[in-house]
Amino acid sequence: MVRVRKIEIVSCLLLQIVVAATAANVTYDHRALVIDGKRKILISGSIHYPRSTPEMWPDLIQKSKDGGLDVIETYVFWNGHEPHKNKYNFEGRYDLVKFVKLVAKAGLYVHLRIGPYACAEWNYGGFPVWLHFIPGIKFRTDNEPFKAEMQRFTAKIVDLMKQEKLYASQGGPIILSQIENEYGNVDSSYGAAGKSYMKWSASMALSLDTGVPWNMCQQGDAPDPIINTCNGFYCDQFTPNSNNKPKMWTENWSGWFLGFGDPTPYRPVEDLAFAVAIFYQRSGTFQNYYMYHGGTNFERTSGGPLISTSYDYDAPIDEYGLVRQPKWGHLRDLHKAIKLCEDALLATDPTVTSLGSNLVASEYKTSSGLCAAFLANIGTESDATVTFNGNSYHLPAWSISILPDCKNVAFNTAKINAATESTTFARQALKPNADSSEELGSQWSYIKEPIGISKADAFVKPGLLEQINTTADESDYLWYSLRMDIKGDETFLDEGSKAVLHVQSIGQVVYAFINGKLAGSGNGKQKISLDIPINLVTGKNTIDLLSVTVGLANYGAFFDLFGAGITGPVTLKSAKSGSSIDLSSQQWTYQVGLKGEDTNLGSGDSSEWVSKSPLPTMQPLVWYKTTFDAPSGSDPVAIDFTGTGKGIAWVNGQSIGRYWPTSIARNNGCTDLCNYRGSYSSNKCLKNCGKPSQTLYHVPRSWIKPSGNTLVLLEEMGGDPTKISFATKQTGSSLCLTVSQSHPAPVDSWASDSKILNRTSPVLSLKCPVSTHVITSINFASFGTPTGTCGSFSHGRCNSPRSLSIVRKACVGSRSCKVEVSTRVFGDPCRSLAKSLAVEASCS
Repeated sequence: MVRVRKIEIVSCLLLQIVVAATAANVTYDHRALVIDGKRKILISGSIHYPRSTPEMWPDLIQKSKDGGLDVIETYVFWNGHEPHKNKYNFEGRYDLVKFVKLVAKAGLYVHLRIGPYACAEWNYGGFPVWLHFIPGIKFRTDNEPFKAEMQRFTAKIVDLMKQEKLYASQGGPIILSQIENEYGNVDSSYGAAGKSYMKWSASMALSLDTGVPWNMCQQGDAPDPIINTCNGFYCDQFTPNSNNKPKMWTENWSGWFLGFGDPTPYRPVEDLAFAVAIFYQRSGTFQNYYMYHGGTNFERTSGGPLISTSYDYDAPIDEYGLVRQPKWGHLRDLHKAIKLCEDALLATDPTVTSLGSNLVASEYKTSSGLCAAFLANIGTESDATVTFNGNSYHLPAWSISILPDCKNVAFNTAKINAATESTTFARQALKPNADSSEELGSQWSYIKEPIGISKADAFVKPGLLEQINTTADESDYLWYSLRMDIKGDETFLDEGSKAVLHVQSIGQVVYAFINGKLAGSGNGKQKISLDIPINLVTGKNTIDLLSVTVGLANYGAFFDLFGAGITGPVTLKSAKSGSSIDLSSQQWTYQVGLKGEDTNLGSGDSSEWVSKSPLPTMQPLVWYKTTFDAPSGSDPVAIDFTGTGKGIAWVNGQSIGRYWPTSIARNNGCTDLCNYRGSYSSNKCLKNCGKPSQTLYHVPRSWIKPSGNTLVLLEEMGGDPTKISFATKQTGSSLCLTVSQSHPAPVDSWASDSKILNRTSPVLSLKCPVSTHVITSINFASFGTPTGTCGSFSHGRCNSPRSLSIVRKACVGSRSCKVEVSTRVFGDPCRSLAKSLAVEASCS
């Protein structure tokens, strides 16, 4: 025993020596975060671990590293980790330790945004709803019950990270932690108590002694030594609140989130690159893409309300884990160019010079010979030619050129050298062997959810109850049920005459059933007002109103007090006499959730499933179940819910989230092409107007077995489940790229020691995204003045006749190829004109 104990002591000492050797000292000064005494230019990207799966994490992290990131940033999701007080969940998609360790294994740092308020378009902003029911609690203000819970959870996360030695001070990857989140946007609403709460939050975080700096984003008065940081589409004008703090950007919105009923927003990469470059030009030091991979709002995690299940965010890595080109590739090249400038950027402050109207040069030059420069054209209308250090440079409107040696251009934000790679969804039947709709229907079973009150725990209360206080968000669903007795001699209603039921709700969906039949429905974000003609009969009548939430509010002052449900009034008006009665204050019977939820029908395990024909379709409140085999291959999988109405779906017991393909985006505001020049906003670049906001819903491959899978739908609105299909997302066979003679040479032509390689000519580079594919054909090639975009290129009035043969010879049969864009290669078909090379290739 003594010998074993000695071995244990020696092992412990060796471990302490290893940790001490690998531990990093993380501090900061006015210019940057300082790691082990060295300033760092850091490029970060957000990946939220619960919005993907552990099986996806390694690939997402590696693609982030390959894209030039140094840091992975994530929120910590309190309601996911503590769904019930003191009952914790750190497993599966919520295995935070595993996620952080995988980031470390890839050689990247972590920025852990503990919050614990997250916002993030996440249900209730990441707060667990049980918090709302603590007596006397007020969120995000100087309130003792709230502060006690916030401190307890924050300390829980910090202690967990410490136990696993994940802080940089212990040899781990976490170099920065965040407390609170965008509180400066709302703190004025909380008055003096908000200010004291903010200071308390900072003090509490510091007392946890992580050994790394803390930040607060959007908090202009963050107390020392907390670093205040910026969030937004642009943060180049941001200035820290102390000369001793670095300029940091914690959220650069790479696109925008999608809401049910909205068109799809996207952000052109030229503008995103411009925002990043001008931030570093103006002494920025840490920039984070929100999101770098957005992922999926599985289960009931989406907030808003009415945030879609997809959280793709137009990020460089899409919802399914595929790189989005050319966004990913263009940003990768930008990151390489910025890193070429790192030593000069961090050694000195810039000399800023005006080169003309909206034209600015920033030069970082040291006495030791380091030099890097940024040339910016912040005008939105006109390209410009500028002279800098005796040399001439072409600057497109709304662009920045990066010169790592103050002479040669390594990158311009408006000139893309990354090819567009098409992606396609290949549809295939869920039941490929069914020969008829009747046979297809026979392969489904169903259970009808009872209309109205069906559970023993229903209760009666006078008046209309607010939904969240009633359900505690244990379910999306709350039944409001009222029985009425209509007498034959009643003057209010005559037998057979119409009445109008008026219902007002504060969101988000309402269904009205009269005597067990659906009479009408409506939806809205903050207000629903329905007037439904109904038929009542002499004798007993039942009015059943089903209120449905689609995610709880996640942002704004006092968002935790935003209500939901049917708050009234609810009235009944005679169509004949015009008289009305107010039903709002009567005795209503309430039921939280659906019977099928209590019996866990989503798992598919029940003896109640009915298989007899015909399958009931286009009916509200029906549970459906079928089995399926996995689509062949390894491509990401989605289910196309076209043909259904609205509901929730489960695959092998795992909720893939809410589906709502009948939610149609507004029919205006979209453009075929979006001009990247000029300030971006979330409504500037939109697509899919007049179409369903979301029809495709991600099913992670790791949730699917090769065969014998179970799919369960709760169809609340009414639809036909036999019409749904699989869609596998595939990187397409098409590659497209246009490179002009004014493009800089590829940034890879720069060596780390800054020796001049071949930086004189631009190069068009193509590479098949699938490693086993080669370029099989060149569908279009033109050196001259080609026009059009990918898939619709055409020759301009100037074209080198040798274009196609030269590109074919260089590319066909190879996975990748490079073609110099110059008259030396193609000849000069039009001496007086600027020329470009446009190519469309196919891989297989």
